Amino acid sequence: MATLNDAYSTYPAMAAVMGDATLLRHMATFEGALAHAQSEAGLVPKDAADVIAAVAAALDFDEEHLFAEAILGGTLAIPFVKSLTAAVRARTPSAAPFVHFGATSQDVIDSALVLQLGQALVLIDADLTRLADGAAKLARAHRTTAMLGRTVLQPATPITFGLKAAQWLAAAADSRARLRARAGEALVAQLGGAAGTLGSLGALGATTAAILFRRLADLNAYPPARDVAVRGTPMPWHTRRGALMALASELAIATGIAGKIARDISLMMQYEVAETFEPAEAGRGGSSAMPHKRNPVRCMLTVSAALRTPGLVATLLTGMVQEHERALGGWQAEWGALPELVRLTAGALANMADTLDGLQVDAARMRANFEALKGLPMTEMLALALAPGLGRAEAFALVEAAAKQVATSGRSLAEIVKADAAATAHLQASEIDAILDPLNALGATQAFIDTALDSWLHRRG
Repeated sequence: MATLNDAYSTYPAMAAVMGDATLLRHMATFEGALAHAQSEAGLVPKDAADVIAAVAAALDFDEEHLFAEAILGGTLAIPFVKSLTAAVRARTPSAAPFVHFGATSQDVIDSALVLQLGQALVLIDADLTRLADGAAKLARAHRTTAMLGRTVLQPATPITFGLKAAQWLAAAADSRARLRARAGEALVAQLGGAAGTLGSLGALGATTAAILFRRLADLNAYPPARDVAVRGTPMPWHTRRGALMALASELAIATGIAGKIARDISLMMQYEVAETFEPAEAGRGGSSAMPHKRNPVRCMLTVSAALRTPGLVATLLTGMVQEHERALGGWQAEWGALPELVRLTAGALANMADTLDGLQVDAARMRANFEALKGLPMTEMLALALAPGLGRAEAFALVEAAAKQVATSGRSLAEIVKADAAATAHLQASEIDAILDPLNALGATQAFIDTALDSWLHRRG
């Protein structure tokens, strides 16, 4: 059943993917694949492997009972294997001894997690792609839509909204590429046995592990996890969590990227600014007390997720300090933190992808907000234009004095400078107007936008 926490973090699709029922189903997949791998290696009779795989695939788990037993055993794998073994024994008693043969609890749980994360990353990748597509659409449509640049929350020199969107695009595209790379390293199944040696499988342990690795890689829903090549026997990573932590860190980075976009949009959505607006949706963004309000709810949820993920990553990284060949607490700390991180990332990316897809942009208001400052954002350009004739120090002093008059007189910078003989001795009125036009002060903006768009076109695939 969905909870209030789910409503603030994700969509139902990801809640199901990262749920306990899905983990159990992937644990069953592991046991079936293990039995078939051991049969192929010559360790388990084929008939027994077929029975184990069939029973595992069809087993209807009593989740309440399993979780109660897991509290006693410290791991879900113990009651899970007992339940599967009982079901196999009920069908074919001779096959029961081969259930979970030579494996350990961490083999089944981590390998199931890999399959679970593969499913999750299919959804996350899709929403990162949608987010980048939405940003690219805005970058193309508004490449010449002038607006205030803002640094330290104060007016700066002009930019275009297309450039802001191109920055969003580049961030999302880079994160998507890094996630794919990290997934290729992290989503690797494992089989190590009790202490990571596969000693119980003797000379056939390495062969079994290699076969199982290939079988589970083929079953992974996320393509980068299927493309991994391992030389020799895949080594278990029971207490070697670096690759998984790199993936978790990139999930948090992706959430932070979505959070940055949400922060930008919510600031531009303030009534006094009114430059962008979340898509209008029935029932979304209202207030319980003030009927006039249009709250940036998608942005709010996304920023909330971005604020929560660093703490989860800190928990995961802290848990890397694991003892010998099996962790006491560090591995177990991942069980709650990692699924929550995935859910938050998915919710943040989905919310921002939906927002950019229907974002309402008021280009006229962007220009009006710029013009309301009466030329002040262009002081740097004006001073640089006057410097060759007046000298740099004199030019900056002239423009600084003019800027102060704008604040006190209500006149525009153009009016004040055109009335200054020292300025007009070096610049004509038409030249001053051209210098103060934001579209003439965009520098490499168009090249930057083109770079972001071309790169995404190449990388999108």
